[in-house]
Amino acid sequence: MMSFTKLIWCLMFLLRFGFFTEAILDPVDFLALQAIRKSLDDLPGSKFFESWDFTSDPCGFAGVYCDGDKVISLNLGDPRAGSPGLSGRIDPAVGKLSALTELSIVPGRIMGALPATVSQLKDLRFLAISRNFISGEIPASLGEVRGLRTLDLSYNQLTGTISPPIGSLPELSNLILCHNHLTGSIPPFLSQTLTRIDLKGNSLTGSISPASLPPSLQYLSLAWNQLTGPVDHVLLRLNQLNYLDLSLNRFTGTIPGRIFAFPITNLQLQRNFFYGLIQPANQVTIPTVDLSYNRFSGGISPLLSSVENLYLNSNRFTGEVPASFVERLLSASIQTLYLQHNFLTGIQISPAAEIPVSSSLCLQYNCMVPPLQTPCPLKAGPQKTRPTTQCSEWRG
Repeated sequence: MMSFTKLIWCLMFLLRFGFFTEAILDPVDFLALQAIRKSLDDLPGSKFFESWDFTSDPCGFAGVYCDGDKVISLNLGDPRAGSPGLSGRIDPAVGKLSALTELSIVPGRIMGALPATVSQLKDLRFLAISRNFISGEIPASLGEVRGLRTLDLSYNQLTGTISPPIGSLPELSNLILCHNHLTGSIPPFLSQTLTRIDLKGNSLTGSISPASLPPSLQYLSLAWNQLTGPVDHVLLRLNQLNYLDLSLNRFTGTIPGRIFAFPITNLQLQRNFFYGLIQPANQVTIPTVDLSYNRFSGGISPLLSSVENLYLNSNRFTGEVPASFVERLLSASIQTLYLQHNFLTGIQISPAAEIPVSSSLCLQYNCMVPPLQTPCPLKAGPQKTRPTTQCSEWRG
Protein backbone atom coordinates (compact mmCIF):
# COMPACT_ATOMS: atom_id res chain seq x y z
CA MET A 1 0.00 0.00 0.00
CA MET A 2 2.80 2.34 0.88
CA SER A 3 4.60 1.69 -2.40
CA PHE A 4 1.38 2.35 -4.39
CA THR A 5 0.92 5.68 -2.60
CA LYS A 6 4.49 6.63 -3.38
CA LEU A 7 3.87 5.76 -7.03
CA ILE A 8 0.81 8.00 -7.15
CA TRP A 9 2.76 10.89 -5.65
CA CYS A 10 5.54 10.28 -8.13
CA LEU A 11 3.13 10.36 -11.07
CA MET A 12 1.50 13.53 -9.77
CA PHE A 13 4.91 15.14 -9.43
CA LEU A 14 5.85 14.18 -12.98
CA LEU A 15 2.57 15.51 -14.34
CA ARG A 16 2.98 18.77 -12.47
CA PHE A 17 6.58 19.03 -13.59
CA GLY A 18 5.67 18.30 -17.22
CA PHE A 19 2.89 20.89 -17.21
CA PHE A 20 5.19 23.46 -15.66
CA THR A 21 7.96 22.99 -18.17
CA GLU A 22 5.48 23.27 -21.06
CA ALA A 23 4.52 26.75 -19.86
CA ILE A 24 8.10 27.99 -19.81
CA LEU A 25 8.92 29.93 -22.98
CA ASP A 26 11.84 28.75 -25.06
CA PRO A 27 14.94 30.71 -23.86
CA VAL A 28 15.75 31.84 -27.42
CA ASP A 29 12.26 33.30 -27.84
CA PHE A 30 12.45 34.84 -24.35
CA LEU A 31 15.66 36.69 -25.19
CA ALA A 32 14.30 37.73 -28.58
CA LEU A 33 11.24 39.32 -26.97
CA GLN A 34 13.49 41.18 -24.53
CA ALA A 35 15.54 42.59 -27.40
CA ILE A 36 12.40 43.60 -29.31
CA ARG A 37 11.03 45.34 -26.21
CA LYS A 38 14.25 47.30 -25.67
CA SER A 39 14.17 48.63 -29.23
CA LEU A 40 10.55 49.85 -29.08
CA ASP A 41 8.57 52.28 -26.92
CA ASP A 42 4.99 53.39 -26.51
CA LEU A 43 4.18 56.72 -28.09
CA PRO A 44 2.59 59.20 -25.66
CA GLY A 45 -0.87 57.93 -24.82
CA SER A 46 -0.10 54.29 -25.62
CA LYS A 47 0.02 51.69 -22.83
CA PHE A 48 0.68 48.64 -24.95
CA PHE A 49 3.88 47.57 -23.16
CA GLU A 50 2.39 47.84 -19.65
CA SER A 51 1.86 44.08 -19.54
CA TRP A 52 5.39 43.26 -20.72
CA ASP A 53 6.83 42.34 -17.32
CA PHE A 54 9.52 39.73 -17.89
CA THR A 55 9.19 38.40 -14.34
CA SER A 56 5.98 36.76 -15.56
CA ASP A 57 5.15 34.44 -18.44
CA PRO A 58 5.72 36.31 -21.77
CA CYS A 59 2.96 34.23 -23.38
CA GLY A 60 0.55 36.40 -21.38
CA PHE A 61 1.94 39.66 -22.79
CA ALA A 62 -0.29 41.84 -24.97
CA GLY A 63 0.16 40.89 -28.61
CA VAL A 64 2.14 37.70 -27.88
CA TYR A 65 0.58 34.35 -28.74
CA CYS A 66 2.29 31.04 -28.06
CA ASP A 67 1.93 27.40 -28.97
CA GLY A 68 3.67 25.37 -26.30
CA ASP A 69 7.02 27.01 -25.59
CA LYS A 70 7.23 28.96 -28.89
CA VAL A 71 5.90 32.36 -29.98
CA ILE A 72 3.75 31.89 -33.08
CA SER A 73 2.18 35.35 -33.44
CA LEU A 74 3.47 38.81 -32.58
CA ASN A 75 1.11 41.77 -32.97
CA LEU A 76 2.84 44.87 -31.66
CA GLY A 77 0.80 47.89 -30.61
CA ASP A 78 -2.81 48.54 -29.62
CA PRO A 79 -4.94 47.44 -32.60
CA ARG A 80 -7.82 49.77 -31.75
CA ALA A 81 -8.39 52.54 -34.27
CA GLY A 82 -6.71 55.81 -33.37
CA SER A 83 -4.24 54.30 -30.90
CA PRO A 84 -0.94 56.25 -30.74
CA GLY A 85 1.23 53.32 -31.84
CA LEU A 86 4.90 52.66 -31.13
CA SER A 87 8.25 54.28 -31.83
CA GLY A 88 11.76 52.94 -32.27
CA ARG A 89 13.22 50.28 -34.55
CA ILE A 90 12.63 46.61 -35.26
CA ASP A 91 15.40 44.61 -33.63
CA PRO A 92 17.01 41.94 -35.83
CA ALA A 93 16.35 39.49 -32.98
CA VAL A 94 12.84 39.11 -34.41
CA GLY A 95 14.40 36.55 -36.74
CA LYS A 96 15.06 34.29 -33.73
CA LEU A 97 11.33 33.63 -33.25
CA SER A 98 11.63 30.52 -35.38
CA ALA A 99 7.98 29.40 -35.10
CA LEU A 100 6.49 32.81 -35.92
CA THR A 101 3.66 32.71 -38.45
CA GLU A 102 2.33 36.25 -38.04
CA LEU A 103 4.09 39.59 -37.47
CA SER A 104 2.27 42.91 -37.45
CA ILE A 105 2.91 46.41 -36.08
CA VAL A 106 0.19 49.03 -35.81
CA PRO A 107 0.64 52.50 -37.38
CA GLY A 108 3.15 54.60 -35.48
CA ARG A 109 6.69 55.92 -35.79
CA ILE A 110 8.75 52.79 -36.33
CA MET A 111 11.87 53.82 -38.26
CA GLY A 112 14.88 52.17 -39.82
CA ALA A 113 15.12 49.24 -42.18
CA LEU A 114 13.13 46.03 -42.15
CA PRO A 115 15.68 43.55 -40.74
CA ALA A 116 16.89 40.99 -43.26
CA THR A 117 16.61 38.44 -40.44
CA VAL A 118 12.87 38.32 -41.10
CA SER A 119 13.75 35.96 -43.94
CA GLN A 120 14.76 33.40 -41.29
CA LEU A 121 11.10 33.04 -40.29
CA LYS A 122 10.37 30.11 -42.57
CA ASP A 123 6.84 29.60 -41.19
CA LEU A 124 5.79 33.25 -41.61
CA ARG A 125 2.46 33.64 -43.39
CA PHE A 126 1.46 37.23 -42.56
CA LEU A 127 3.72 40.30 -42.45
CA ALA A 128 2.06 43.70 -42.04
CA ILE A 129 3.89 46.86 -40.98
CA SER A 130 1.99 49.74 -42.56
CA ARG A 131 1.79 53.49 -41.89
CA ASN A 132 5.15 53.80 -40.18
CA PHE A 133 8.51 55.17 -41.32
CA ILE A 134 10.24 51.99 -42.45
CA SER A 135 13.02 52.94 -44.87
CA GLY A 136 15.62 51.22 -46.98
CA GLU A 137 14.94 48.42 -49.42
CA ILE A 138 12.63 45.44 -49.17
CA PRO A 139 15.01 42.55 -48.45
CA ALA A 140 15.22 40.30 -51.49
CA SER A 141 15.72 37.45 -49.03
CA LEU A 142 11.99 37.67 -48.20
CA GLY A 143 11.62 35.53 -51.30
CA GLU A 144 12.97 32.68 -49.18
CA VAL A 145 9.88 32.78 -46.95
CA ARG A 146 8.01 30.50 -49.32
CA GLY A 147 4.81 30.32 -47.30
CA LEU A 148 4.28 34.10 -47.11
CA ARG A 149 0.72 34.96 -48.10
CA THR A 150 0.27 38.60 -47.11
CA LEU A 151 2.96 41.28 -47.39
CA ASP A 152 1.74 44.73 -46.37
CA LEU A 153 4.42 47.42 -46.07
CA SER A 154 2.22 50.26 -47.31
CA TYR A 155 2.56 53.91 -46.31
CA ASN A 156 6.23 53.80 -45.40
CA GLN A 157 9.39 55.26 -46.92
CA LEU A 158 10.75 52.21 -48.68
CA THR A 159 13.11 52.71 -51.61
CA GLY A 160 14.71 50.47 -54.20
CA THR A 161 12.96 47.92 -56.37
CA ILE A 162 10.50 45.08 -55.95
CA SER A 163 12.95 42.26 -56.50
CA PRO A 164 12.05 39.19 -58.59
CA PRO A 165 12.29 36.88 -55.53
CA ILE A 166 9.28 38.72 -54.06
CA GLY A 167 7.35 38.02 -57.23
CA SER A 168 8.33 34.36 -57.08
CA LEU A 169 6.62 33.71 -53.73
CA PRO A 170 4.39 30.73 -54.59
CA GLU A 171 1.59 31.29 -52.04
CA LEU A 172 1.37 35.09 -52.07
CA SER A 173 -2.24 36.31 -51.93
CA ASN A 174 -1.98 39.99 -50.97
CA LEU A 175 0.84 42.37 -51.92
CA ILE A 176 0.29 45.88 -50.57
CA LEU A 177 3.23 48.24 -51.07
CA CYS A 178 1.37 51.45 -51.90
CA HIS A 179 2.60 54.91 -50.95
CA ASN A 180 6.33 54.32 -50.72
CA HIS A 181 9.23 55.46 -52.92
CA LEU A 182 9.77 52.26 -54.87
CA THR A 183 11.40 52.44 -58.30
CA GLY A 184 12.16 50.09 -61.15
CA SER A 185 9.81 47.80 -63.00
CA ILE A 186 7.09 45.45 -61.80
CA PRO A 187 8.47 41.90 -61.58
CA PRO A 188 6.57 38.86 -62.82
CA PHE A 189 4.30 37.37 -60.18
CA LEU A 190 4.14 33.59 -60.18
CA SER A 191 1.56 32.89 -57.47
CA GLN A 192 -1.66 31.57 -58.94
CA THR A 193 -3.53 32.52 -55.75
CA LEU A 194 -2.58 36.21 -55.87
CA THR A 195 -5.79 38.23 -55.58
CA ARG A 196 -4.64 41.73 -54.57
CA ILE A 197 -1.81 43.96 -55.79
CA ASP A 198 -1.69 47.56 -54.59
CA LEU A 199 1.39 49.48 -55.75
CA LYS A 200 -0.08 52.95 -56.13
CA GLY A 201 1.81 56.06 -55.09
CA ASN A 202 5.34 54.95 -55.99
CA SER A 203 7.76 55.78 -58.82
CA LEU A 204 7.60 52.52 -60.74
CA THR A 205 8.60 52.61 -64.41
CA GLY A 206 8.61 50.40 -67.46
CA SER A 207 5.88 48.43 -69.14
CA ILE A 208 3.83 45.50 -67.90
CA SER A 209 4.34 42.13 -69.53
CA PRO A 210 1.08 40.23 -70.16
CA ALA A 211 2.51 37.23 -68.33
CA SER A 212 3.62 39.21 -65.28
CA LEU A 213 0.18 39.35 -63.61
CA PRO A 214 -1.73 36.14 -62.81
CA PRO A 215 -5.37 35.70 -63.93
CA SER A 216 -6.36 35.20 -60.28
CA LEU A 217 -6.11 38.95 -59.59
CA GLN A 218 -9.29 40.56 -58.28
CA TYR A 219 -7.85 43.91 -57.14
CA LEU A 220 -5.16 45.79 -59.07
CA SER A 221 -4.04 49.33 -58.33
CA LEU A 222 -1.01 50.78 -60.09
CA ALA A 223 -2.06 54.43 -59.87
CA TRP A 224 0.32 57.34 -59.39
CA ASN A 225 3.40 55.76 -60.96
CA GLN A 226 5.35 56.31 -64.19
CA LEU A 227 4.44 53.10 -65.98
CA THR A 228 4.40 53.05 -69.78
CA GLY A 229 3.43 50.87 -72.70
CA PRO A 230 0.17 49.16 -73.68
CA VAL A 231 -2.11 47.30 -71.30
CA ASP A 232 -4.59 45.66 -73.66
CA HIS A 233 -3.04 42.19 -73.63
CA VAL A 234 -2.51 42.43 -69.86
CA LEU A 235 -6.13 43.25 -69.11
CA LEU A 236 -7.50 40.53 -71.37
CA ARG A 237 -5.93 37.91 -69.08
CA LEU A 238 -7.38 39.38 -65.89
CA ASN A 239 -10.91 38.05 -66.14
CA GLN A 240 -11.58 38.04 -62.38
CA LEU A 241 -10.97 41.72 -61.67
CA ASN A 242 -13.45 43.59 -59.50
CA TYR A 243 -11.29 46.68 -58.97
CA LEU A 244 -8.85 48.32 -61.37
CA ASP A 245 -7.00 51.61 -60.97
CA LEU A 246 -4.31 52.53 -63.48
CA SER A 247 -4.62 56.29 -63.06
CA LEU A 248 -1.80 58.82 -63.30
CA ASN A 249 0.62 56.79 -65.38
CA ARG A 250 1.92 56.98 -68.93
CA PHE A 251 0.27 53.93 -70.48
CA THR A 252 -0.35 53.94 -74.23
CA GLY A 253 -2.41 51.94 -76.68
CA THR A 254 -6.07 50.97 -76.62
CA ILE A 255 -8.33 49.55 -73.94
CA PRO A 256 -9.92 46.24 -74.99
CA GLY A 257 -13.71 46.31 -74.92
CA ARG A 258 -13.88 42.93 -73.23
CA ILE A 259 -12.53 44.44 -70.03
CA PHE A 260 -15.92 45.99 -69.40
CA ALA A 261 -17.52 42.56 -69.32
CA PHE A 262 -15.66 41.84 -66.10
CA PRO A 263 -17.51 42.24 -62.76
CA ILE A 264 -15.56 45.42 -61.99
CA THR A 265 -16.86 47.52 -59.13
CA ASN A 266 -14.46 50.42 -59.62
CA LEU A 267 -12.38 51.27 -62.67
CA GLN A 268 -9.95 54.18 -62.64
CA LEU A 269 -7.54 54.91 -65.49
CA GLN A 270 -7.18 58.66 -65.06
CA ARG A 271 -4.32 60.92 -66.12
CA ASN A 272 -2.64 58.44 -68.44
CA PHE A 273 -1.58 58.72 -72.06
CA PHE A 274 -3.87 56.13 -73.64
CA TYR A 275 -4.97 56.45 -77.25
CA GLY A 276 -7.85 54.69 -78.92
CA LEU A 277 -11.52 53.94 -78.78
CA ILE A 278 -13.39 52.18 -76.00
CA GLN A 279 -14.56 49.13 -77.91
CA PRO A 280 -18.07 47.65 -77.76
CA ALA A 281 -18.70 44.88 -75.25
CA ASN A 282 -21.43 43.49 -73.06
CA GLN A 283 -23.41 46.08 -71.16
CA VAL A 284 -21.47 47.61 -68.29
CA THR A 285 -23.25 47.14 -65.00
CA ILE A 286 -20.62 48.42 -62.55
CA PRO A 287 -21.15 51.35 -60.19
CA THR A 288 -18.17 53.55 -61.05
CA VAL A 289 -15.93 53.92 -64.10
CA ASP A 290 -13.24 56.59 -64.02
CA LEU A 291 -11.30 57.05 -67.27
CA SER A 292 -10.59 60.72 -66.70
CA TYR A 293 -7.36 62.54 -67.52
CA ASN A 294 -6.22 60.23 -70.28
CA ARG A 295 -5.95 60.58 -74.03
CA PHE A 296 -8.71 58.22 -75.03
CA SER A 297 -10.17 59.05 -78.41
CA GLY A 298 -13.01 57.97 -80.68
CA GLY A 299 -16.66 57.86 -79.81
CA ILE A 300 -18.21 57.15 -76.44
CA SER A 301 -19.62 53.64 -76.36
CA PRO A 302 -23.35 53.52 -75.46
CA LEU A 303 -22.49 50.35 -73.51
CA LEU A 304 -21.17 52.60 -70.73
CA SER A 305 -24.54 54.26 -70.20
CA SER A 306 -25.51 51.81 -67.44
CA VAL A 307 -22.66 53.00 -65.19
CA GLU A 308 -23.92 54.98 -62.21
CA ASN A 309 -20.87 57.24 -61.87
CA LEU A 310 -18.99 57.79 -65.13
CA TYR A 311 -15.94 60.02 -65.41
CA LEU A 312 -14.76 60.45 -69.01
CA ASN A 313 -13.55 64.02 -68.65
CA SER A 314 -10.20 65.29 -69.92
CA ASN A 315 -9.76 62.90 -72.82
CA ARG A 316 -10.05 63.14 -76.60
CA PHE A 317 -13.48 61.63 -77.15
CA THR A 318 -15.26 62.85 -80.29
CA GLY A 319 -18.70 62.67 -81.88
CA GLU A 320 -22.10 62.88 -80.22
CA VAL A 321 -23.04 61.58 -76.80
CA PRO A 322 -25.24 58.48 -77.34
CA ALA A 323 -28.95 58.95 -76.65
CA SER A 324 -28.89 56.13 -74.10
CA PHE A 325 -26.91 58.38 -71.74
CA VAL A 326 -29.56 61.08 -71.89
CA GLU A 327 -32.35 58.60 -71.16
CA ARG A 328 -30.62 57.17 -68.12
CA LEU A 329 -29.54 60.60 -66.88
CA LEU A 330 -33.08 61.98 -66.95
CA SER A 331 -34.38 58.87 -65.17
CA ALA A 332 -31.79 59.40 -62.40
CA SER A 333 -30.11 56.08 -63.24
CA ILE A 334 -26.85 57.96 -63.78
CA GLN A 335 -25.70 59.90 -60.75
CA THR A 336 -22.52 61.40 -62.22
CA LEU A 337 -21.73 62.00 -65.89
CA TYR A 338 -18.58 64.06 -66.41
CA LEU A 339 -17.78 64.66 -70.07
CA GLN A 340 -15.96 67.99 -69.86
CA HIS A 341 -12.67 68.69 -71.62
CA ASN A 342 -13.17 66.42 -74.63
CA PHE A 343 -13.94 67.09 -78.31
CA LEU A 344 -17.59 66.07 -78.29
CA THR A 345 -19.79 67.70 -80.91
CA GLY A 346 -23.29 67.25 -79.56
CA ILE A 347 -25.80 65.72 -77.16
CA GLN A 348 -29.50 65.22 -77.88
CA ILE A 349 -31.03 66.84 -74.81
CA SER A 350 -33.63 69.58 -74.64
CA PRO A 351 -32.60 72.95 -73.14
CA ALA A 352 -35.77 72.69 -71.06
CA ALA A 353 -34.82 69.28 -69.64
CA GLU A 354 -34.61 69.02 -65.86
CA ILE A 355 -31.66 67.10 -64.49
CA PRO A 356 -32.67 65.16 -61.35
CA VAL A 357 -31.34 66.60 -58.11
CA SER A 358 -29.48 63.37 -57.42
CA SER A 359 -27.57 63.56 -60.73
CA SER A 360 -24.64 65.67 -61.97
CA LEU A 361 -23.83 66.48 -65.59
CA CYS A 362 -20.88 68.46 -66.90
CA LEU A 363 -20.44 69.16 -70.63
CA GLN A 364 -18.31 72.26 -70.83
CA TYR A 365 -15.17 72.77 -72.89
CA ASN A 366 -16.16 70.55 -75.80
CA CYS A 367 -16.67 71.31 -79.49
CA MET A 368 -20.25 72.39 -78.89
CA VAL A 369 -22.22 74.93 -76.94
CA PRO A 370 -23.72 73.07 -73.96
CA PRO A 371 -27.49 72.94 -74.58
CA LEU A 372 -28.17 73.55 -70.89
CA GLN A 373 -26.18 75.01 -68.03
CA THR A 374 -25.30 72.62 -65.24
CA PRO A 375 -22.93 72.98 -62.29
CA CYS A 376 -19.43 71.62 -62.96
CA PRO A 377 -16.40 71.00 -60.74
CA LEU A 378 -14.08 73.97 -60.23
CA LYS A 379 -11.32 72.13 -62.12
CA ALA A 380 -13.46 72.33 -65.26
CA GLY A 381 -12.63 76.03 -65.51
CA PRO A 382 -14.83 78.91 -66.66
CA GLN A 383 -14.75 78.30 -70.43
CA LYS A 384 -17.92 76.72 -71.80
CA THR A 385 -16.68 75.80 -75.30
CA ARG A 386 -13.38 74.85 -76.90
CA PRO A 387 -11.73 77.24 -79.37
CA THR A 388 -12.75 76.48 -82.96
CA THR A 389 -9.11 75.94 -83.98
CA GLN A 390 -8.78 73.03 -81.57
CA CYS A 391 -12.00 71.47 -82.77
CA SER A 392 -10.93 71.68 -86.42
CA GLU A 393 -7.72 69.83 -85.56
CA TRP A 394 -9.61 66.94 -83.96
CA ARG A 395 -12.57 66.88 -86.36
CA GLY A 396 -13.37 63.30 -87.25
